[in-house]
Amino acid sequence: MKRGRAIGTGALVVALGFCGTGAWTYAQARTDEELAFGRERDTALAEGRSRLTVLNTLDASTPERAEAGIRAWRDASTGPLRTELGRTRPTVGASARATVTEAALTALDARAGTAKLIATVRVDVTPRGAAGATTDRKRLEAVLTRTGENTWRVAALSAVPVAGAEKGEEGGDE
Repeated sequence: MKRGRAIGTGALVVALGFCGTGAWTYAQARTDEELAFGRERDTALAEGRSRLTVLNTLDASTPERAEAGIRAWRDASTGPLRTELGRTRPTVGASARATVTEAALTALDARAGTAKLIATVRVDVTPRGAAGATTDRKRLEAVLTRTGENTWRVAALSAVPVAGAEKGEEGGDE
């Protein structure tokens, strides 16, 4: 009987030690800098994708919708890009709907609150009064700036040239 009690007590001590070690490891992981960096990276990537979608989308079917689209552009941007977009005047015309098909961060400085993102974007453009849309594909690089707690906005946006896209290399005239 005493031997069974000793084994039970020993098993309980081992189980408590295991639970304590697990709790300590979990607490260490929750405060780990690499984990925090990973969360920051994921947030910057998700927000960057979302902002690029907004910056390449515009419903210009009515003046009101075009104005709302330009306001959305300004909300998705910061710095000189925001200022430049603020000068845009809404006009009724073609509408565009964007989808970010691929995106990745190429740089992240979490302390400075800056990141660079590259992305491929598919833009479906529908001319005013037309039934069908044409599709345009873009490769873009965006500089992101953290403007608040975990809020990333686009500070600069540029097209990335496609390597080998010279005449004759994509089925054009040689």
